[in-house]
Formats: sequence, C-alpha cells, structure tokens
Amino acid sequence: MYLCTCVYVCVSLYMYASVAACLLASVGMEGPMSHRAPLGPPSAARFHRRRTSGTRDERYRSDVHTEAVQAVLARHVERKVAVPMPSKRRSLVVQTSMDAYTPPGDDTQTETHTCICPPCIFLIVITCLIARGLYNTRHLTNRAVIKVNSESPLSVSALSLSICLAENHSAPPDVTGYSSDSSHSHTERHHMANMGTIARNTQKYGNAERMETGDGVPVSSRVSAKIQQLVNTLKQPRRPPLREFFVDDFDELLEVQQPDPNQPRPEGAEMMPVRGEPLGVVTNWPPSLEAALQRWGTISPKAPCLTSLDTAGKPLYVLTYGKLWSRSIKLAYNILHKLGSKQEPMVRPGDRVALVFPNNDPVAFMVAFYGCLLAEVVPVPIEVPLSRKDAGSQQIGFLLGSCGVTVALTSDACHKGLPKSATGEIPQFKGWPKLLWFVTESKHLSKPPRDWFPHIKDANNDTAYIEYKTCKDGSVLGVTVTRIALLTHCQALTQSCSYTEAETIVNVLDFKKDVGLWHGILTSVMNMMHVISVPYSLMKVNPLSWIQKVCQYKAKVACVKSRDMHWALVAHKDQKDINLSSLRMLLVADGSNPWSISSCDAFLNVFQTKGLRTEVICPCASSPEALTVAIRRPVEDSSQPPGRGVLSMQGLSYGVVRVDTEERLSVLTVQDVGTVTPGGLVCVVKPEGVPQLCQTDEIGELCVCSIATGTSYYGLTGMTKNTFEVYPVSSSGGLISEYAFVRTGLLGFIGPGGLVFITGKMDGLIMVSGRRHNADDIVATALAVEPMKFVYRGRIAVFSVTVLRDERIVVVAEQRPDSTEEDSFQWMSRVLQAIDSIHGVGVFCLALVPANTLPKTPLGGIHLSEIKQLYLEGGLHPCNVLMCPHTCVTNLPKPRQKQPEIGPASVMVGNLVSGKRIAQASGRDLGQTDDNDQFLFLSEVLQWRAQTTPDHILYTLLSSRGAVSSSLTCLQLHKRAERVAALLMERGGLQEGDHVALVYPPGIDLIAAFYGCLYAGCVPITVRPPHPQNISTTLPTVKMIVEVSHSACVMTTAVICKLLRSKEAMATVDIRNWPPVLDTDDLPKKKPPALYKPTNPDGLAYLDFSVSTTGMLAGVQMSHNAVAAFCRSVKLQCELYPSREVAICLDPYCGLGFVLWCLCSVYSGHQSILIPPVELESNPALWLLAVSQLRVRDTFCSYSVMELCTKGLGLQTEALKVSTTLYSLGLDVIFLSSLSQARGLDLSRVRACVVVAEERPRMALTHSFSKLFKDLGLHPRSVSTAFGCRVNLAICLQGTSGPDPTTVYVDMRALRHDRVRLVERGSPHSLPLMESGKILPGVRIIIANPETKGPLGDSHLGEIWVHSAHNGSGYYSGYGEEVLQSDHFNSRLSFGDTQTVWARTGYLGFLRRTELTDANGERHDALFVVGALEEAMELRGMRYHPIDIETSVIRAHKSIVECAVFPWTNLLVVVVELEGSEQEALDLVPMVTKAVLEEHYLIVGVVVVTDIGVIPINSRGEKQRMHLRDGFLQDQLDPIYVAYNM
Repeated sequence: MYLCTCVYVCVSLYMYASVAACLLASVGMEGPMSHRAPLGPPSAARFHRRRTSGTRDERYRSDVHTEAVQAVLARHVERKVAVPMPSKRRSLVVQTSMDAYTPPGDDTQTETHTCICPPCIFLIVITCLIARGLYNTRHLTNRAVIKVNSESPLSVSALSLSICLAENHSAPPDVTGYSSDSSHSHTERHHMANMGTIARNTQKYGNAERMETGDGVPVSSRVSAKIQQLVNTLKQPRRPPLREFFVDDFDELLEVQQPDPNQPRPEGAEMMPVRGEPLGVVTNWPPSLEAALQRWGTISPKAPCLTSLDTAGKPLYVLTYGKLWSRSIKLAYNILHKLGSKQEPMVRPGDRVALVFPNNDPVAFMVAFYGCLLAEVVPVPIEVPLSRKDAGSQQIGFLLGSCGVTVALTSDACHKGLPKSATGEIPQFKGWPKLLWFVTESKHLSKPPRDWFPHIKDANNDTAYIEYKTCKDGSVLGVTVTRIALLTHCQALTQSCSYTEAETIVNVLDFKKDVGLWHGILTSVMNMMHVISVPYSLMKVNPLSWIQKVCQYKAKVACVKSRDMHWALVAHKDQKDINLSSLRMLLVADGSNPWSISSCDAFLNVFQTKGLRTEVICPCASSPEALTVAIRRPVEDSSQPPGRGVLSMQGLSYGVVRVDTEERLSVLTVQDVGTVTPGGLVCVVKPEGVPQLCQTDEIGELCVCSIATGTSYYGLTGMTKNTFEVYPVSSSGGLISEYAFVRTGLLGFIGPGGLVFITGKMDGLIMVSGRRHNADDIVATALAVEPMKFVYRGRIAVFSVTVLRDERIVVVAEQRPDSTEEDSFQWMSRVLQAIDSIHGVGVFCLALVPANTLPKTPLGGIHLSEIKQLYLEGGLHPCNVLMCPHTCVTNLPKPRQKQPEIGPASVMVGNLVSGKRIAQASGRDLGQTDDNDQFLFLSEVLQWRAQTTPDHILYTLLSSRGAVSSSLTCLQLHKRAERVAALLMERGGLQEGDHVALVYPPGIDLIAAFYGCLYAGCVPITVRPPHPQNISTTLPTVKMIVEVSHSACVMTTAVICKLLRSKEAMATVDIRNWPPVLDTDDLPKKKPPALYKPTNPDGLAYLDFSVSTTGMLAGVQMSHNAVAAFCRSVKLQCELYPSREVAICLDPYCGLGFVLWCLCSVYSGHQSILIPPVELESNPALWLLAVSQLRVRDTFCSYSVMELCTKGLGLQTEALKVSTTLYSLGLDVIFLSSLSQARGLDLSRVRACVVVAEERPRMALTHSFSKLFKDLGLHPRSVSTAFGCRVNLAICLQGTSGPDPTTVYVDMRALRHDRVRLVERGSPHSLPLMESGKILPGVRIIIANPETKGPLGDSHLGEIWVHSAHNGSGYYSGYGEEVLQSDHFNSRLSFGDTQTVWARTGYLGFLRRTELTDANGERHDALFVVGALEEAMELRGMRYHPIDIETSVIRAHKSIVECAVFPWTNLLVVVVELEGSEQEALDLVPMVTKAVLEEHYLIVGVVVVTDIGVIPINSRGEKQRMHLRDGFLQDQLDPIYVAYNM
C-alpha cells in the first residue's frame, strides 16, 4: 500500500493553488468577508483574502510547486511506472531545425531537470508484483508509451518480462473478455512464404532473435516485451467490476453511466439576482460617442488620442483628437458620396461595411471606425486575410455574406499586402462575398464641401457595430451592439474604472474586438484619454515593451492578458529602470480564466518591488454577447484585498461549489473578477434546459440584464432568442424579472459580498460521463507538468470528440524541436497521470505535433476549431501520439457470458416451438447422362476422348499479348501424357503410387505432366514454382511441399530446372536433399510399354496442397471416385458440353482453380481458354478482352484478378468501348496482336462470371466490378461467387441456371452472438451478405454447433458441414494427430441424424430459405458464408470476424489501402498499409481506434502502420492473417509506426 500511495502522490501533484492562499488557509481571516454566510457546508473552509504584507513568499508560486514536484519525483525515482513505447521508423523521427520560431515567453534558459529514464527499476518491481498477484493495477494509471532503444543489447522491458516468466509460465490473461480458457495450444503449422505475385510483393522477413512466451508462441523479445507490458497494465480493469446482468442475444446496449450516490449535490438556498451599483448621472457625459468625439475634436484638437508604435517600440504616429475628428468626417463623406453614383450609392446609412486593418495600425482602424459611426453605417471589424486558406477565414466570409457586406475599408499598406491575382486584382477569398476594397488614407479621399456636416444624433437603438465571435465549432457569429448599448457600456466602464480626462492607458489587446476595443477605442474617446497601442509584432520582439511604455508615459491604466504578464516575467531579467508606481489599474482581460491567477500572483510577487501595488491588478469577466459582466475596481483602501476561493475539482465536475484546502492536490484556486458592472443585474442559471436559478453553492451560467449588452446575432433569429431573450425562472416556476437576460457563456457563481467568481466557459465545457470538465483547467494541468520544457505554453489545444456516444478528451500540443522522443513520451505519460489524478477523467488521445504547425489566429493563438477539424479528418500529422482508450472508454457494452450448454432435446423442442427448421439443404441428385459418366477414372476419359474426338481442342493458352501461345487437342494431350509417363518410368524409375511434384508455370505443360503421372500410376502434386526475383523467400516453400508430400521426383521445365540449381537457390536450400529433377522439355519419343490402369476407385488420384487463410499448409487426398464425382457435379451445374468455351483466369495449383484448369475439360469435353493471372500484371485488359473477342459465356476468376481489372481499367472503360483498333486508343497497358482489330469490349454475352474463393463473398468488390463494366454490357446478375474449402474443394457454385444470387442484410450485433437476424437495408449495424453460390449437385449441407456438434436452426450461425461424394479423403501426413484428421473428414452429429458422415469445413455460415424457386420448382435454400472459424476472434465473450473490422478500418482514412486484424493474447492488433507520406502514419492511429470503437465496440490494442505490400496474400487474393501475425511477433514487418493503445 505504501508503494501504491507513493506512486499515486508522485503523479498527482498539481499547480493551481497559490502559495499565498495556501499559507493563509491555516491561519484564518479577519475582515469584511468574515461575517458573510459560507457557500459550502458549515465545516468547510471559507473564501480567503490574501494579506498584503508579512506573509508572502518572495518567489512566485510556480517555482515553489516545481520544486515540490521535483522533490517527490526524486524521492521515488526508483518507483516510476513504465509502459511500452511505440516503435518508430528512423525516417519518421521529426528533425526540426533548432532555429525554429519560438513564441515569446517560452523560457529557453529554464534549468534542465534530470530526466528519469523510462525503463527504470520500477517497471521490474511492478511487473513482477502483477505477475504474483500482489499489486492492484488500479493505481497503475500511467498510460504513456515508452520507446525501447532497439540498439541496446537488452532492454529493461525485456528483462522485466523474463523475470515475470520465470515466476509464472502461464499465458497472459484474457483482459478483454470472460473466457475461461485464456491459454490455448498452437498446432505446429507450415507457413507458405510465397503468397502470390498478383499486384503485390511480400516483404522479405529477416531473422530475428526469438524467445518463447508463456503460451508457446515464438516472438521477438522486443515486440513481445512491449505487448507483455501492455497486457500487464490491463490485467485488472481500472473501472469497477460490472454488475450481474442478463444479456439478450439481440440486444447489445452501451452501458449507461449510473449516477454516483456519493456525488456532491448543491445544498444552499436559491440564489437571488445580484444588482450592480446604479449607473451614475454625470452632467457632462455626452449624449453619444460621436458627440464626445466632436467635443474633444473641437475643444482640445491637439490633445493626443492614440499613439502607435513600430516594431522597435518607437512612436510611429500620434493621432490627436482634432485629426481623428477631421479625418473621420472626411472618410464619412467619402463613404456616403464617393462610392457608386449619386443616384445609386453603394453604401447607405444602416448598411454594413467590413473593416480590414492589421494589428499594427490602430490609427487607421480608429479613423475608419469613427468615420463609419459618423456616416451612420455599421462597421464589421474582421481580421486581415493573409491567404485564401487562412484558418477560419471561410467562416468570416460567411458572416460578411450574411451581413450583406459589399465594401471593405482598409489601409494602403494592408491593401498592398493582400494576395493578388496575375492582373493585380484581389481575388475573392473562399466563402467571401465579392467586395469593393476602399483605401481610407486621406490622400486617397476627396475633401468634403464646406457645407457638408455629419448629422450627430443622440444614442438610439440603431446598430452601432457588429463584433464577430468564433464559436466552439468554428462557426462565426456577428453580435450586434446598438448605439445606446455602446454609450451605456462606455459609461459603465468609466464609472467602474474611475476614468478621468487626459489619463494615459497602455493597450496590449486586440483593438478590433472585446476588451481592447471597449477600452482602447471607445471608452478612451468618451473620456479624452491617451491610448498607447502596443502591437503584437512588438510583443514578439520585446515582451517587456508594454511595461516600458507604462514607465515612459507614466500610464495610469494598462489593458493586458495573463499571457502578457507571463511573457514580461520571463523577459524582465535584471531590468532596473522599471517603475510601475504610476499604475492605478492593471486590467486583466482574461481574468475570468481560472488559471490566470498564476500569472497574476507571479507578476505581483516579482514587480511589487518595482512599485506595483496589490490593489492595482483588476481582472474582469466579459463575453461578446454581454460585453463586460463584472470588473474588479481599483480601490485605494488596500485593507480590503481581493477575494479568492480554493474549490474542490471533484465538486466542480458535478457543478457544485465545495471549498477545500490547498493541501489537497485536486483543487482549483479561483480569484474574483469583482462586482457586477454598474446598471447591470446578474443571475446564475442552470447551463442546460430551462433557465432555472441555481442554488448558492451551484455552478451555472451567468446571465445579465442590462442596457449595455449585445442585442442579437445578426440574421439568426432562433439563436438570438436562445441567447439574448432568456427569462430566468425560480424553483417555483415564476419569472424573476419581466426583462430579458442575456446568456454570457461564462460558468461560475456569485460569492459573498456580490463578488463574481468564474470557473470556466460554456465553449470550453466538456461533458464526460455526466461530469463537467473545463478545457482551460486541463490545459493548466498539462502546463503544470514540467512546464515549457517539452511543449510551448500557448500551443496546447484541448477539445472533445464524440466516441461511442460520449465525449472523449483530446489534447494536442506543439512539441519543441529540441525534445527527444524519450523525453516527449516521458512528459506525455506524466500529463496523462496528472489529468487522471486531478480531474478524475481519462484522456482519449494525446498528440504532439511539430513546432509551428498548428493553425493560428492572427494574434498568434491557436485556432481550436481548425485543430479539431484536422484531427477529425486525420490531417493533423503528429510526430508523437498516445491513445488511452482502455481507461477512457468506460461505457462499452457488457461482455457476453457463456450460458450453460443446452441439451439436444431442448434444442429440438425449442426449434419446434419457435417454428424454426433445422438448417440443412442439398443440391440436386447426380445422374449418369453421358457416355463419359461410365468411366470411374479420369485417365480412361482422356483415352476415350483421344479415340472418339482426337482433333477436338481441349485447351487454349493465351499469352500476355492475347495471342494463342499453344493449344492441345484430345489426341495431342494423350500423346504428350504418354511421353511423360515414359519419362517417369525410364528416367525416373518410379513405381505405382509414387508421388511426383509438378513445378510448372501456369500452362499446357502442367496439364500434360498431370495426365502423364496418371498414365504412369503416380500421384501428382502441383506446386507453384519459385519466383526468380524472390528465390530466398519462395524456394523454401517449394522445398517444404516436396518434403512433406514425400515426392519421389520433381518434374519441371528446363528454365525452372536451371533456376533450382542456381547459386541463389543453393544459398537458400540444400539442393543435395532434392529428389531427382526431371526436365520435361526433352521428352522421349517412344510410348511407354503399357499405361497404368487403376482398379480401386477409392485410390489416391492426386494431392491438393495449399495454404489456407489461417496460414496452414495442408495436403488433401483426392480419390479417383471423388475426382469423377467432382467433375460430374461441376459439369451439371455449369452445363458444360464439348461445344462450350470457358475462360479461366485462375492459378492452377490447388482447389477449384486446379480442377477447372486441368480436370474439367477432359471430363466434360469443353474448350478451356487458359489465361495465367500473372499475365494481367502487364496487361490488365487481357482477361476481359479474351472473354469479349472469343464470345465466352462462362468465365472463372479470383478476387485478385477482379481487383486488378477494377483498378487497372477503372478509368479506361470509355476507351475500351470505342469501335476502332485498340492500338489507336493509346493505352499503354494494352498489348494485343490477334485481338488488335477488335471492335471494342463487349461483355453482353457473359452469363456467368464466377469468383472462386475460400472466404465470404466480397460484395464491395463484386459490386464495383459490376458497376464499372455495366456500360460494356456486363449484366450485374451474371457476377457470382463459388465457395470451397480444404475438405471439399467446391461446395457452392452459381452455375448457369437457377435463381439469381441472393443478398440479405443481417444484424451485426446478433451475429456476434451467433444469431442470425435479418434487417432492412440501411438499418443501423446492418451487414450485407451475398449468397456464396448455388449448392452443387450431390452435395448436402447442414449447420452444426462447432462445440456440441448438434444441428442448429436456420436462425443460428454455426459451422458448415458437408456430405458429398467429392469430399476429400483426409489430410496427407504432417498435419496433426489422427483424431484431428478424423474429426475434419469423418464427423457425426451428436443427435438427430447420427449415421451420416460429414466433413467439417471450418467455416461459419447459415442457411436461409428464400422466396425464389429452383429449376425443379422447390424453394431455393441459400448458403451464406460468414467467415473462417479459426480466424474468428473471441473478444469480450462475442465472436468477431476479421473482415468486418477490416472493412471499418479501411473506411477510417483515405490513406489506408489495405488492412488486416488478428488477436494476440486477447488484444486486437490492426495492421494497416499506408499509401502516402510516412508523416501521415500517426494520423491513422486515432482514426483506426475510433472507427473500431464506434462500429464494433472493441478497443484496439496495437496499431501497426506499414508500407504497401506487407500484408501477405495467397494466390486466391485471400489475406494470410496468421502469417502476418507471426511476422509481427518476430519483428519482421519493418513497420513505419507501432502504437500500443493503453
């Protein structure tokens, strides 16, 4: 427990509370506030006021807390938590220049603290304690990702793993589900390295140091150590255990967050509205702001009004009141009379005009603003668009368009700096209306006539100006302020701030909006004050410039933000000529931000020796809608220090005020922002729902009733009503006032004495699981963790995204260029710990981006909505990212618990009661209709055809140019087969039953060699030849098949024979162990003495070796009887006769592809047009052009071929239709000779285009193919699929007759529970499934429970079992135990029909009786294949299929071209192939994690980003996920990035 407590303390230190208030918390207070009623419970501490002398620590508070943090960390240096760090390719490490721009205030001279190395001894201690069950991982809150140095000989991570394994050799536990058997034995598998050459090249996996994990899986020490650390951190879930529940098979609801019974609730009385002091009536106050300008412009024309500064801090121009008055009149005249014509002026009184001025030209802006007021037009100040793609510029354009702005006023310098087209015109910015740009310099204006004078009226309800406001979502609204509100607001500020004539004010704020506009442009003119405007460009160069101007001009007032005070702290150094005694008011514009108190306290502590008085600092609260809400008054009586409260963060998250002590870590210290502005009435209402008054200890939104507020959102009536026309009600339901209130967007409460306390903003409010968190608070927490060392202070964005029906927190920060990878992840891990401990909420994603890459506002701040949009679009391009979904997402659906097994009788009774039938179906009966059906052996059929139809062409092979490269008639094939048999008998010396490996490229030679083996009585095995460019990877597979099949010899061509004896081959395998290799290019001339005549129909005909989608290499024994039945079944289904032509574009090495390529033509007599798939790499149109030119009606292909045609010909369908020669098309991919005179591609004769596969039909690909070539005559219903597997090479095949393929939509949630529920198309969670083809003749199918082996109803998902005469006889050697072999090929149902022998396909699916009818008039039973049983993933007690998750992942980001998923120790691993720059790799991590969470309710454990072509694919285009898994665990993928989600 001591260990846990120490760790918890060391990661939870917080920096909100100020030192001064902390010191006073224990000594109590005396003063005006001591007699007021407390807001919290009687036992709680009171709001404190800070003393002004005698008790202050002279160091500013952040130093004190930094020392405390470092002290605690140093004390627990050996107990630091570590977690796996992502692997990153070296080319991905950001090498940013060290000279990158650093914003002011980033202290580059900060003392470098000692960094604790991530892989420290604490990892070993924690990991071992977890393994022994002695440590509760609830306290293991570090979710960072620590990078492992691959160059080190032994990482501590690997050491910790080995220590744990020495103690406990069991497999890692199931951390995501409730499976009782978390460790499973792995059958030894032979993995095929050559996964096909179609459209991709498999990576060459190198050798890696391997070790054994607890479950016997050989893995790399580096990768396994990281995943082991990940598993260890997740062994015991952070959230409390789930309650007992019952889950219906169809309902899968997200867990609803239950309210905490111990959560704090408001206990105070209902608060009453608080009224500000009455607005005084001063006789000399002007009736309008224009009247004030007229007065000072005529009475004191030489009085200075505004001084602008250059970047060196020197006065650039001093605008007097006389100049302001005269220039404003001149501009007003030109606006009304010089734009347009006399009959049709462009601008009339009341029209809106944009003011576009840079931040370093306040003089021109002030003249333009008052010129608009005098002309009675409405100014709309906006930022200068620097480019057509400025952050937020488009939204500004929408505002201008909605306001009807047609004219933009600007300065000469700004006009020259705007982007221009080649003709010199300013282009129309994206989203902007067409504008006339009008320069306001006097030299460009006409002098008004002597008799023209602006009409100056008293303030009325006409709109004075429109101030833009950027919302949380990035949209821009225009807040209208009337002339009476403008004047009243100036009067209220004058009274609050005690402004007097001729005072000097230093303004650092943006003078175009908010506090900078109200004080520096408007109220200053009303009181004839002198404003010193400090531009942002000067602050970047000299952050101390504003203080220097205060000293130089002996300014009475300064308007700043806490950022400016912080920058001054950093830059003040040893300045000795600073004297701030002239300041009577330091107005902090963002004083309502809770963490501005740090800057205020620090600034006061440092500059108090420079003459700064305590009462001078005056924070205020304001909003664009309500203008100034509250402001602290500058009082002369220093005996009344400002108010301050130390509040519990937990209470604030529930919207309740609970006073705490600063000894607690999770507290927030807030300062008051003074009292309500004069003439205003303020109340606090509940943020959501009816605006009901809050209780005195409840956090709510402040609402203001005053003349001095905005009146509407321009042009938005509905939003105006919700914001500007609010009528608060009491708990009894009665209105508290007949006048409307305005929502301020500020969250807070009103404390004793009417002091206003702000705890956050509505725009920054993040609701997570029913608790409120403020974005500014989270930013402050992040900055408190080693501030300014790894990230920039003003470059942190915190926002929320909706994931799984709840808000999730995302933190994005700019990383310093001098930060190392290890340091950055160290900081990230600490930030996560601090946020989790202080706020009690997990962070979904923490991302670091390179310096100066986040979108910025014109004043240098970050543009939050643009950053969020980039994150959601996957365009943030972070250099480091850390996902923590395991601790953040707590509302996942309840895991499914396995129910007790139900007996056979109960199943049958249940099916009867519910009206469900047993899911079984069968194809039509096999009958002997032709002469060749009398033969039991294929060799006899060939001999018969050679005698009866010797000149009939059986095979035609096409070259890549479309020409016929070779062909075989019945007699030619018979004779070549005889010569091959003679070769085997004479040179090979083979006997009956010997196995022969046929290593041929796709072609005629393979067919002749196969029948030569049958003639010689040998058993052929077709083997894919090694790839000449990749011998080291593909040759071992050939050698493996030869050895496993016990081949007595190898037959091949001369070219491949030479390749097998090459130096590269010798370096890869030991050729001395090869059996004899026979070259069939030089066959003997004579016939064999006698052809072998088989006598046993159940004897072995050939071995079918292939790699399944699970990565398993197996040889299936096919008997002569099965071959004959197979060929007869295909013949009946496809109506194959000697007059037919069939185009085959398949690999001829295994499965149905081999049967169609080599066997069916001999049996049925039809002509097979053979198109090697490899030829399509150079000519994608070859297959379809052959089908078109030869008028083929039936064709077979693989998904790889279909995908190649879809991608390679997708943009050329129009060209393929042209009825001219194909050479004239100019298509580089088309090379034809005999087909070059084609009229164009015509696919209208195709009646069956069958995709041969061993997986669920890929509907997206088949539909794309059908749609793409529909214009070329291809009928969509002609495209179908076939399904086969290891135990039966063809179960379903659509054929030429029968109903069209059926498509159904099933509920994906029910499917995870092994239930089938049909839904409508477009329903939520609907999954489209296409029928896998019509059941072949002679085939019976039943759906069985894979565990109990009992038959299932048609509403259940189960394993497909098949009974057929062409089932395989069994596996050939090396696969496993005899029990396993018997179980696959000779299974019986546990009840029901227990006599029939079935073969288990290993695939899950279901049967559904459709409304369609077969040829025999009966209703059609459709088989739907869902996925392989071995590939299905048991996660959270439910069954997931990889293809469903992969479909979601591919849709997640445009740069993902392919993906594969697989489980490892019950963690979901997602591998994605990136198409694009490596800098986009980290964008995929949050996108993939979110997509899988949203659509499948699963948390991705590991995300691997790789190059294109890494995911292995077999010859049929099917992913080899298990082979990929082994490559990942052995660290052979060379990934771009590997992220371990915590």
